[in-house]
Amino acid sequence: MSSPKHVAIIMDGNGRWGIKKKKSRNFGHKQGVKVVEKIISESIKKKINYLTLFAFSTENWKRPKKEINFLIYLLERYVDKELNKLIEKKVRLKIIGNLNKFPTSLKRKLKKSEQMTKNNNKIQLNIALNYGSKEEIVKSVKKINKLSLPINSKNISKYLYTSNIPDPEILIRTGNRYRLSNFLLWQASYTEIFFIKKLWPDFNKKDFNKIISYFSKVRRNFGGIR
Repeated sequence: MSSPKHVAIIMDGNGRWGIKKKKSRNFGHKQGVKVVEKIISESIKKKINYLTLFAFSTENWKRPKKEINFLIYLLERYVDKELNKLIEKKVRLKIIGNLNKFPTSLKRKLKKSEQMTKNNNKIQLNIALNYGSKEEIVKSVKKINKLSLPINSKNISKYLYTSNIPDPEILIRTGNRYRLSNFLLWQASYTEIFFIKKLWPDFNKKDFNKIISYFSKVRRNFGGIR
């Protein structure tokens, strides 16, 4: 098989990594951003069309306010610092999730970044912010009902945040946790899932390429027999 078209990642373990290093959880989040940059570059080399990163879930609002504020700061800083690089690398940015609860300044920057990168075609970087798969599915069904359309798989997929994006062939979760945490539950029905013991700041290009290589040897039957 060729390289996957779409890889999704749950970037888990930043906070625990920071504590493990005898520093703060926020220090771990900051280090995690550096890994993001490396994985984007590696995905481009592998000719992956879509990379989806789970950055902030609908459940993450339960965290301490200080940590939430730092995560929002990191997001703003990432957009300010990386936008020109994304344009240079021909990366298209798309945000999936409900942005209503975020500060106006961040929402404006994200919207501007999406607009400025919309014609880039090297890879599409989907960042999941205030994203929850159950909420996404419910929202899709409500939209279908409002439009008086038949409720079926095709229409549910059409009105998800990931409309027009192929389902991921690979989903990676770092951090030694074996669950999907309300991420892409509909889209991952036939996804190959890789649970990695390493915390996200320790995840590297070699780990990523090992997974891509393993996937190339996987036979995907989708319930059939070959």
